[in-house]
Amino acid sequence: MGGLFGVAAKDDCLTDLFFGTDYHSHLGTRRGGMVSLNATGFSRFIHNIENTPFRSKFERDIFQMSGSLGIGCISDYEDQPLLIRSHLGDYSIVTVGAIHNPGELSRLLLKKNRIHFSEMSEGDINPTELVASLINQEASFLDGIKRVQESVKGSCSLLLLTREGIYAARDRLGRTPVVLGKKKDRYAATLETCAFPNLEYDIVKYLGPGEIVFFSAEGIEQKSPPRNKMQICSFLWVYYGYPASSYEGINVEKVRNRCGAYLARRDDIQPELVAGIPDSGTAHGLGYAAEAGLPFKRPFVKYTPTWPRSFMPQDQAVRDLVAKMKLIPIRKIIEGKKLLFCEDSIVRGTQLKDTIQRIFDYGAKEVHMRPACPPLIFKCPYLNFSRSKSELDLAARKAIFELEGRDTDKLTIYTQNETAEYKAMVETISNKLKLTTLRYQRLDDLIKAIGLPKEKLCTFCWDGRDIS
Repeated sequence: MGGLFGVAAKDDCLTDLFFGTDYHSHLGTRRGGMVSLNATGFSRFIHNIENTPFRSKFERDIFQMSGSLGIGCISDYEDQPLLIRSHLGDYSIVTVGAIHNPGELSRLLLKKNRIHFSEMSEGDINPTELVASLINQEASFLDGIKRVQESVKGSCSLLLLTREGIYAARDRLGRTPVVLGKKKDRYAATLETCAFPNLEYDIVKYLGPGEIVFFSAEGIEQKSPPRNKMQICSFLWVYYGYPASSYEGINVEKVRNRCGAYLARRDDIQPELVAGIPDSGTAHGLGYAAEAGLPFKRPFVKYTPTWPRSFMPQDQAVRDLVAKMKLIPIRKIIEGKKLLFCEDSIVRGTQLKDTIQRIFDYGAKEVHMRPACPPLIFKCPYLNFSRSKSELDLAARKAIFELEGRDTDKLTIYTQNETAEYKAMVETISNKLKLTTLRYQRLDDLIKAIGLPKEKLCTFCWDGRDIS
């Protein structure tokens, strides 16, 4: 997915830019970048962060940068920020989201203008470069950003750095958040509000869907008002968002606690202890344990000093190895016990299957699993949340394929938790994972846990409902 952060100050902004960008490291796995602007021009650094944290790669660079304006990003795909020279002036840009019609957009631009696109290593076009090319077709930055919002299929939020200040724009349907903060004589824009507390910023505005603002050290100016229709991604609260962050004023950790509580209210088993698959299931597990009046313990501890996140490597076998090596089991807590684990979700289930087997190998009597969201049946068409190339990589779709004997479009019935088809799908997944029991969160309970109306939430990956 990726994250972004920008600062406009009256004096040097590099410390805030560095730490603010670093606080988005959980959202991207491949590239990090920062650009600053002072009287002499732009200064930019971009590094590969697949095997080294952002902070380690950039801690020397900030001493070579200076300026009162800056933007940064963490990306799971392309090099950013880009430096652009155009008829609108020199600027820098970062984007977050997923463009699913790049071929259509690039063909239109190539047909209309004598421009070119540089190819990335995999033969793709850099989506941020594509966004910049769309902006450059218009007579102003504002009109260019509006064109991006109307043209892109998928989602695109962005920060655009000019010599006068920074444009911040949230994607048309608000699938990803953009939040403004203030301290003393400076303003900042961020995707994750967890970047603000330690930098001493106060939240002053959650941008609405499609809203565009311009900010400098002097203040914030709204350039385009928010739209009425919002489809913010629900999965941000379930998994991808950081626990200390809030979206639409709703804290991630509190939502995950409520998710666990709703799971407990509908359960009828009697485990001896509750745990979370570290770290994404921990908050859900704490909520379950508190509601059920059961002890919360850690049968696994996560060793993070040397192991990167398990989904970072491109090769599945390497991801599985990393996932195993960084979770260390504690036999004294596992042996002879009936354990219930909460997890944020079951995507492919490959790593989870190995984890469950290890729990039984260490002497567990029973292993129950309670994912905090419904079965993932549809691949997200709006954000790059998964590396899966096919929907059949999803554990739920794979189970449906086995039950139907083919890939089918009869999927709606599998999203309804009271149908025989839904129950058969869950049983198939449970048997594959060799669980004692498996019960998923109900979608209506997840929506209640988040606390926004259903029509403001994107739930496509669970119910296939597209209202874009």
